[in-house]
Amino acid sequence: MAAHLDGRSSNNGPTFKVPVRNKVLTLDTMNPHIKTMEYAVRGPIVARAGEIDEELKRGVKKPFSDVVPVNIGDCHAVGQKPVTFLRQVVALCTYPELLNSDMFPEDAKTRARAFLDSCKGGSIGSYSDSSGVPIVRKHISEYITRRDGGIPCDKHNVFVSTGASDGIKTILKILQTGESGKRRAGVMIPIPQYPLYSATLAEYDSYQINYYLDEENNWGLDINELRRSLDEARSRCLPRAICVINPGNPTGQVLTRENIQNVIKFAREENLFILADEVYQDNIYAAGAEFHSFKKVLYEMGPEYSEHQELASFMSTSKGYMGECGYRGGYCEVVNLDPDVYSQLMKSISAKLCPSVSGQVAMDVVVNPPRPDEPSYNLFLKEKNKTLGDLKNKATMVTELFNSIEGMQCNEVSGAMYSFPRVSIPPKAIQAAKDDGKTPDSFFCFQLLEETGICVVPGSGFGQRDGTHHFRMTILPPVEKIREVLEKFEKFHINFLSKYK
Repeated sequence: MAAHLDGRSSNNGPTFKVPVRNKVLTLDTMNPHIKTMEYAVRGPIVARAGEIDEELKRGVKKPFSDVVPVNIGDCHAVGQKPVTFLRQVVALCTYPELLNSDMFPEDAKTRARAFLDSCKGGSIGSYSDSSGVPIVRKHISEYITRRDGGIPCDKHNVFVSTGASDGIKTILKILQTGESGKRRAGVMIPIPQYPLYSATLAEYDSYQINYYLDEENNWGLDINELRRSLDEARSRCLPRAICVINPGNPTGQVLTRENIQNVIKFAREENLFILADEVYQDNIYAAGAEFHSFKKVLYEMGPEYSEHQELASFMSTSKGYMGECGYRGGYCEVVNLDPDVYSQLMKSISAKLCPSVSGQVAMDVVVNPPRPDEPSYNLFLKEKNKTLGDLKNKATMVTELFNSIEGMQCNEVSGAMYSFPRVSIPPKAIQAAKDDGKTPDSFFCFQLLEETGICVVPGSGFGQRDGTHHFRMTILPPVEKIREVLEKFEKFHINFLSKYK
């Protein structure tokens, strides 16, 4: 019997006519909020840098020999050395047979054994609890208590995350109202900001409430500006939270204790949840600057604030002196969360099973480093101080060089890992950018890339006041490479100004 396409029987059983269908997912039918998302740190200019890198490998001639990726805070990618002790503990946990080797110091072995004892089956290949391996949460809570001068941290208020980004997105998700239009959640974010925030708010269909940092006051945070931005947003959303990045990304400023107190008072007065992004807390360079955690300041302000103000703070293995971006280790501490909401938060986290357990090993070392009486302490301290000392020197180099160039202005890089200089772009260049379909700062950054191989991120990807132009450049490459980058940049900028006079 012949086969049919209309559902009739054949010798091989029934056959069916396959209808012609359009794809389920097209640009018109996919989630519109994903299309709205932008993430400048890995945007078009970074894609072009990747293409140029491939061209160089194929032998294509360029006026430079390599691409310098100073667009992203990926420490090890540009030459920062790993912390020996951290890698030793991770290696021991990954391949426990090494515990029998004489190659590793006893304090690294002690930590590895303790971590493995806290893992199911004694292996980092097993799932952990959704909120993290118990010993890691314990060590995180002890670290926070030490950092904050004895103010207690309950380990049950800590959950481990896949990098700080995952923790931030988790908290932003539970802040959503589930409604649209004027009833959707509004979240205050600094401008300039780290694009994770704008991208996540777009993905969640939240209303982005921009408050501008004061560039003329070293990117300071002005309470009057917070009030202005909040008042303007009230008719468009339900304001729910304020995000603060300290030390700042991309701006490199360090908030004073008074600044933090004022933010806490503002949030309490306006009934806003605080998200404190504190991943750069070890990266402080400027004389007189000091890191103050929001948690510590909150508690020192007394019970009116410490017993009521909701707060989530975030830390990562990717920054600081560690730079272990690839392990994706992070944590979040929540303060004054409603018990019922806490239960829902834990349920939300459980749907992701667990964060990377290798990342949890790395985080465990960050919060439980070698002590002065242990064999690895001297080398650990030497490596830590070398990395942070080099970053401090490079912060000074970058600030001074940018401020010495005509048409440029750069606030002091007081902390974090980035400079965010302001560049004057001539009217002819602005018109050329318009003709090319680019923002002026993107046009500038693309030309910088094509002529020097230096990859930076346009300021428009972070947000900036109208009429101003910036770019973000990391201070991560080795000192000699940074010096080379700055020399190339100076020549490029002089030529750029001459070309578009």
